[in-house]
This record gives sequence, structure tokens and C-alpha cells, in this order.
Amino acid sequence: MVTPKKHLGQHFLTDLGKAQKVALTLQDQDLDLIIEVGCGKGVLSDFLFELYDDKVLCTDVDHESLDFLREKYPDRVDQIIEQDFLSFKPSSTSIQLAIIGNYPYNISSQIVFKVLEYHHQIQIFSGMFQKEVAQRLCAKPGTKAYGILSVLLQTFFEVSYLFSIGPGAFYPPPKVQSGVIVAKRKKDFELQVPFSFYKAIVKAAFNQRRKMLRNSLSSFKIQNLSSEEYFTLRPEELSFVQFHSLAQQLYLLQ
Repeated sequence: MVTPKKHLGQHFLTDLGKAQKVALTLQDQDLDLIIEVGCGKGVLSDFLFELYDDKVLCTDVDHESLDFLREKYPDRVDQIIEQDFLSFKPSSTSIQLAIIGNYPYNISSQIVFKVLEYHHQIQIFSGMFQKEVAQRLCAKPGTKAYGILSVLLQTFFEVSYLFSIGPGAFYPPPKVQSGVIVAKRKKDFELQVPFSFYKAIVKAAFNQRRKMLRNSLSSFKIQNLSSEEYFTLRPEELSFVQFHSLAQQLYLLQ
């Protein structure tokens, strides 16, 4: 028996059709390892094992969930492990990863930041988020949903909103809609500044999103740029391409 735990943000997926559609988002990818974040009662795990066999690693921090899956799959106990994804570190820098899951709503933004930390190794990232978060990840410049996560994820990945899932597909039903996204890493893109610096630029801009960039990025010496093209813009007006260009210029001033 696996009891959903509020402090872990657990809402177990029960809709088999939706679970299969999510699992299929990883098809046609050349992957070394597929990590499921938060296996819960294993509804998504069942399809992942069926489709991708020994490439799958199911992780959770809930002992009840892990014991349940190990009992269900005694031949796969080595693929069912206790792991907090937020402290995860790949064992090798050469393996190509997929990250998938029904992500706990209470740490969903932290999960995205963790994916970004290892963007050079994560080939594809997909799964279920609170609909508002899923829409934010896919949001375009000039919209209210566009923000830090939109820019950072879209810098490295082609991000698509696939479909919505109603509360009735989960137990217990959440009070919100869910959305499924897929993010596929861009093959020919290389960030030209350290990621930590790029992230700091984007965060500083959106932390004062109502201000013009000449004010929100003054600590990065934006006022010393030879061109004033960005001075009177606000962060939601910039695409990730423009943020990348701006970060390259500001990096040279440090």
C-alpha cells in the first residue's frame, strides 16, 4: 500500500493512456540512461520498462513507493533506487540522459534548474507539471508567463507544450490542471559565456521585470555598453537569442 504524502507533493497518475503518451515522448532518441523522477506507484514506470527496458532508472525518496515497485519488479531492483533528484550527479560526463516524470509541484522549478545545470548531458526532458508552470516553460517573449525559466530552458532546448491533463487523472486529484511538455536539446548551440554568469544576468533582469534593463542590470555595467539598444527594454521583450548576445557583451566588461 502506497499512501500519497502531502509533504512530498504526491499526486499519483492513474490514467494509463496519459502515462503511455508521456512515456512515448522519449521515442527515437539515442539515450544511455532514462531517469524517472518520483516513480510513485509506478504507472509511468510500467510503460518506461516496457519501452526502454534496462535503460530506465526509477528514483524516489518515498520508501513506500520504492518498496512497492521492488516487490512488483523483483528482477529490476537495481533499477529502482532511493535518490533525491535535486542532489543527483551523473556518474559520467559522457552518458546521454533523459529526464522524465510526474514532477512534484512543490519542487518543479528546482527540478528545471537541476536539468539546466546538466544541460550538456540531458538530451531530452519531458513530463508533467502544474499547467501554469508548463506554460511558463514554453512561453514566448512579450507574454505575462515569460520569465527566468522560459529564457533559460529555451536557450538550450526546443520546448513544446504537448497536452493538458485534468485533476481526475491523478490520486488524490490536485486542485489544478497539469500540462505535459517535452524539451529536446539543441544540437548546434554553445553558450559563449559561463552558465553561472548567463543565469545571473537573466535572473537580475526578471527580478526587477518592470524596470528597464539599464537599471536592473546596472551592477553588470550595462551603462558602459557602446550601443544603447538594450537600455530602454524590459526583460520580457528579449528573446533568449538577445539575452545571449547581451550576456556576451556584458561578460567582456567584467
